[in-house]
Amino acid sequence: MINKTIDLSYGAGGEKSNLLIKEIKKNFNNEILNKMDDAGLFMFADKKLVFSTDSFVIDPIFFNGGDIGKLSVCGTVNDISMMGAKPLVMSLAMIIEEGFSQSALLKISSSIAQTAKKACVKIITGDTKVVNSGKADKIFINTSAIGVVEDDIDISASNACEGDDIIVSGNIGEHASAVMMHRNNFNFKTKIKSDCNILSGLVSDILKTCRQIHVLRDPTRGGVSAVLNEISQSSKVSIFIEEKNIPVSNAVKSFCRVLGLDPLHMANEGKLISIQPHKYTEKVLDALKKNPLGKNAKVIGKIVKGKPGVWIKTPLGSYRKIVSSDLEQYPRIC
Repeated sequence: MINKTIDLSYGAGGEKSNLLIKEIKKNFNNEILNKMDDAGLFMFADKKLVFSTDSFVIDPIFFNGGDIGKLSVCGTVNDISMMGAKPLVMSLAMIIEEGFSQSALLKISSSIAQTAKKACVKIITGDTKVVNSGKADKIFINTSAIGVVEDDIDISASNACEGDDIIVSGNIGEHASAVMMHRNNFNFKTKIKSDCNILSGLVSDILKTCRQIHVLRDPTRGGVSAVLNEISQSSKVSIFIEEKNIPVSNAVKSFCRVLGLDPLHMANEGKLISIQPHKYTEKVLDALKKNPLGKNAKVIGKIVKGKPGVWIKTPLGSYRKIVSSDLEQYPRIC
């Protein structure tokens, strides 16, 4: 790495994030980790299991549409679900700053319990640590989860094939917009709500319709841009998307226009990207639209043969390359 110290750009989900991960990963090189999926898949007693872990440092800890507790369950359960797995059990660890409100902690704990129940996941182990005032920021949470994958499911970021269609399950940019509005007290008339949600049910609906899904990813940190670039590199394919087909609510469009932001780079916590052979696209799209979480689903692009990269067709008919941003416009978004 060029820098001698870590700055916020290394957490933006862009090229610097990938560089940092590659440097760290050199010490842990193995065939499971090298897949770089949302969860590690391994065999145990003839069962296909997946394991994932995530840490949550969002600021503010309470926002329109959720809180750090709900987010900590959704984030990890969704990573398990993006492997086509059924989430089974979770761990919960909290790092609490001295002076943190006990009522806020109980509210967050309740939110965790309610969200885990909704996800049909049991929290079976955990840990708490308290650090000196000023040595953390209110509360940080880590969750890990294990899920089981049925034998005929094979989903990975490296499975995208030429001719596959790309679907996004709904309006993008809502989580980042909601958190930024709350954090900065922007005086907008429209209050944008975070899309923070459990996606395991939506994935189940998709797999009931099509077992041949090649890739599932939830575009969290770094947004749709980062995820599509990761898929492009993992599968060694070109990706073309159409700007006019990307679902964005009018409220988020206005918010982004005022602040000069691009929804493609903004974090989501309740959306997924599904990539499947063209012949199954209509069935998958129909299954998504029947679920409230997928009612705004749209086909946004296609996988083509060519040099890895992501290109977008503008309304004027021209093409521009979409790269993962290293600009940390909104740190601590998840």
